[in-house]
This record gives sequence, C-alpha cells and structure tokens, in this order.
Amino acid sequence: NKMRKKKISISVIIFVVFCFFVLFKALNKSNTYVPDIISGKKLLSFSAKKLLNNEQINSDVLFNENKIYLLNIWASWCAPCRDEHNILMQLSENPSIEIIGLNYRDKLINAKKFINKLGNPYSEILIDKDGTISIALGAYGIPVTYIIDKNQIILKQFVGALNDQSLKEIKSLLK
Repeated sequence: NKMRKKKISISVIIFVVFCFFVLFKALNKSNTYVPDIISGKKLLSFSAKKLLNNEQINSDVLFNENKIYLLNIWASWCAPCRDEHNILMQLSENPSIEIIGLNYRDKLINAKKFINKLGNPYSEILIDKDGTISIALGAYGIPVTYIIDKNQIILKQFVGALNDQSLKEIKSLLK
C-alpha cells in the first residue's frame, strides 16, 4: 500500500512537471511569423452592424470606392490594440487610405469609451459581437490588419500590433 502511494505521488509529480514544461514552452514560443496565405485573395463579403448607429451594412457597399482600405480588427480589452492605436491615428490623416474598424467580441460601451478616450481613426466601425466575421476573414487573434485594394483584393495581412515597420510597409503600398 505504501509502495502504491509512492508510485501515485511520483506519477502526479511527473504529470505536474510535464504540464509546467508545456506551459513554459507555449509562453516562450514566438508568434511573430505567420504564413500570409490570405494575400492575393478577394475580401470575403460580410454583413455587420455599425458601432455608432447600429445600422446594418454589407462589406461590398463599404469597400466600393477607388481607394486603398485598411481593415483593422480590434477590441477595447486588447492591450496590443491600444499599443497600435497611435499608428492608426497617424494613418487616418492620410487621405488616400480609408480605415475600417471591426470591433471583435467586445462590450459596445467599452468599445465606445476606447474610441472616445484614444480618438477615432476609423471612417466606419463594424461590430463582430461573436467573432464569426473575424474568424471567416482568417483572424485567430487580434489585432489583425488587412490592406485591401479598390478591387477588394487583400494585398497584405499584419498579425499583431502595427508598429513603425508596418507603418513603412503600408506607406509603400500607398505609392
């Protein structure tokens, strides 16, 4: 009986060590490289409500001008979204780009507070309450930003917060 308890104790210790090892590996794994398999594809057509007036709109109506669009998936609870917000504000000053926000699984009151506090870089903000639109677009975490041309073709996908390097890349796509 004593031997059996000892075996169970050792098994539990091994299991706990294994779990910590797996968790430690997962936390240290860099997620900066993501294969960009969505570039060159047409933007998925979707319908969503607008954050500010609750009006339903279709993406084909929204992405129909002869412009470059930046579709940014964000949420008020997302720390990297807060980090990239200043870059979005800078980009919003450029008249040759239209920034559309897709608010992901957020409380609408918090999303509005976020925009009121930090500024609104978006020409339109759409609601993705349950995350299905974002997932259909290929986003599995946020923030994600897509650069979309006038034909609704995705030129580039940025996974994670936009930074100075992505800002340079976006500006080069506008030329």
